[in-house]
Amino acid sequence: METIKKGLSAGLRTTWILGKIIFPITLIITLLQYTPVLPWIVKMVEPFMKFLGLSGDAAIPLVLGNFVNLYAAIGAILSMELTVKEVFILAIMTSFAHNLIIESTVAAKVGVKLWIVVTVRIVLAIASGVIINLVWHGGNEIAQYGLVSNTANEQVSGFGPILLQGLEKASLGILQLAMIVIPLMIMIQFLKDFKLIARFSNVVAPFLKILGMKENTSTTLAAGIVFGLAYGAGVMIQAAKEDGVSKKDLYLALLFLVSCHAVIEDTLLFAPLGIPIWPLLVIRLTVAMLLTMIVSFIWRQVELSGRKEATYEN
Repeated sequence: METIKKGLSAGLRTTWILGKIIFPITLIITLLQYTPVLPWIVKMVEPFMKFLGLSGDAAIPLVLGNFVNLYAAIGAILSMELTVKEVFILAIMTSFAHNLIIESTVAAKVGVKLWIVVTVRIVLAIASGVIINLVWHGGNEIAQYGLVSNTANEQVSGFGPILLQGLEKASLGILQLAMIVIPLMIMIQFLKDFKLIARFSNVVAPFLKILGMKENTSTTLAAGIVFGLAYGAGVMIQAAKEDGVSKKDLYLALLFLVSCHAVIEDTLLFAPLGIPIWPLLVIRLTVAMLLTMIVSFIWRQVELSGRKEATYEN
């Protein structure tokens, strides 16, 4: 019972911390969809679509994915006639950069600067789109979508109904957050109290060492990979307090999760769009590992250089 109480307390505390971010942003973004703001952003980015191998119309799911979520992006894709290559490029770009405002703000709560999170995600999205466009010369056939319902947002009119829709979405977002975070925190508390996290850390230690992280980052990384960036950030906040995760490891873990998080849900969401999903998963995992290892190496070299300078001065 003591374990459950501790886990419940941690889950409620984390839900409150993340909820204060998610609720207002979800409400604001929902309201913005009924203003000229999002259409204006679409019009601004349309001229750059050709560099990504996309038609001008593809700016719509790209903007919706970045500012709203993957469901909105997929809903928009389902309403368009796009090639397999275009759908794949949209899938990989929105996998790297989606729900930017909420996820990046929540991730920044860990202590990593917001501009770093946003910049990395946008750069990865643009770079992946450009590279796939240059390397892949096939996929020109029209994509055949599966039997899935259009997940685009239901359109309403009038300020009252729009506000109500925003409040409903924001409230459901908090409820969904609580339903995942609270059981997750209780489970983690059980793992801690029964010393199972130590065993898990020992198993994944070689992998974490390659990425330049210590064993106590294992729980954080696992939560983000399975449950998503926002929920992974929630675990990070708790881990930073209880597990003594260093600033360096938090940065490296977050960089990994920025590139590759919620791999099961995010990957399967694109399955009905008629594109190969295994390459999507492999690209995300590969980029996450390479990015984390490169940053870890640079960080280590900077630390060594600093130590040498300090020794020389002494």
